[in-house]
Amino acid sequence: MGNTLATRMAEYCVGLRYEDLPATVVHEVKRRLLDSIGCAMGAWDAEPSVVGRNIAKTLSADRGATIIGTRHNAPADWAAFVNGCMVRYLDYNDTYLSKEPAHPSDNIPPSLAVAEARGASGREFICAVVIAYEIQCRLCDAASLRAIGWDHVTYGAFSSALAASRLTGLDVERTRQAVNIAGVRSAALRQSRVGELSHWKGCAFADAARHGVFAAMLAREGMTGPSPIFEGEKGFEKLVSGPLVLGGPFAEIPDRSAECMICNTSIKCWPVEYHAQSAVDAALQLRREIANVDQIESVLVASHDAAVDIIGSEPAKWSPATRETADHSLPYIVAAALADGEMTERQFAPERLRDPSLLKLVQRVKLVRNRELSAAYPGAVGNILTVTLTNGQMFTRRVDHACGHARNPMSDELLELKFHTLADRRLGATRASQVIDWIRNVDQAAGVGELFPLVEVTA
Repeated sequence: MGNTLATRMAEYCVGLRYEDLPATVVHEVKRRLLDSIGCAMGAWDAEPSVVGRNIAKTLSADRGATIIGTRHNAPADWAAFVNGCMVRYLDYNDTYLSKEPAHPSDNIPPSLAVAEARGASGREFICAVVIAYEIQCRLCDAASLRAIGWDHVTYGAFSSALAASRLTGLDVERTRQAVNIAGVRSAALRQSRVGELSHWKGCAFADAARHGVFAAMLAREGMTGPSPIFEGEKGFEKLVSGPLVLGGPFAEIPDRSAECMICNTSIKCWPVEYHAQSAVDAALQLRREIANVDQIESVLVASHDAAVDIIGSEPAKWSPATRETADHSLPYIVAAALADGEMTERQFAPERLRDPSLLKLVQRVKLVRNRELSAAYPGAVGNILTVTLTNGQMFTRRVDHACGHARNPMSDELLELKFHTLADRRLGATRASQVIDWIRNVDQAAGVGELFPLVEVTA
């Protein structure tokens, strides 16, 4: 099919070698894997996790993949879905910000599932994750999907299909067909992140990944898909995103000196939507200066356009009724951080969401757009908080790069502390430490299936 985007994606996918990856990139993949497993452990008993496991337990496969936390083997596409729901549900996994925001570690569950099902090595798993990050992040650089009503997970169908194709050992032509099949049904509605949010907010990428894995399975057996999937008369560019210049970033395969996209992604310190991370940092700093939060008269949050548009532009953000809405509500997140002096799962418990005193404080939060912060985005993801007390005293704090931002990276030690905080209650501290040790050496593993007995939840 000539030099189409799908062909270039396929050539890159097949051609990448583990030996081409800098040590820093391999290390970042390990960090994202650890973070993802921690997020899955933290969301073990969340409703979508339970629903997914209940369905997956009715399905089995001889060469399947393990549902995280269990001994059950399901078909790889279903394992990708269930495990993806667990990794994503808490809104705690990593983020990439560009014209379209995304959570590229959403590609790790499908990569794990296919790697286990196909008996791929740890090094092949690492290559697949790098490929998925490259594809999804570069597509996010190309165009904003939310501006036209589509969800960012639309790009994930391509990235997960390519990761699955690499782990399945497909050649260039069959990989191209996997991209074609994944793309033809990839469009997801942005409605999943508008208004009062539902469980689907944390499941949408998992569903895209399920179809990406299935596309690779079909292509492996010789199924073909419509092409050219991007450039065609009724293809992705024209019908979904409009005329885009998508080819440039994929014109050349990254070489040894190229910085891989995973190095431009950010790890979260707080279980909230990424644009609120710096607001939480600022609120917690201010909380230490305010003796009595009952004396807060008003809170002014100056933020950038993306934050206001995504997590501060709808009435539901001032009266969130679900956890999914609350962790995507800048007013609620700021008020809760100020009131409680922390930002953990406790701030999203049903009884906290209904607390009258907290909701009163939420109503005192006002958001305004700030041109300077908007101009700096996405290189900086800043928020400026100004708290005024009833006696007229004012406190202000500005944070541009939250802890974990690509320009303010989270240390390995802090990441491991985050993992223990999420995983110890399911695995115990000793076994959680064993997981950390295994992931540190995943590049030496003969197969990723070795990981799953370590993360079995027995209580």
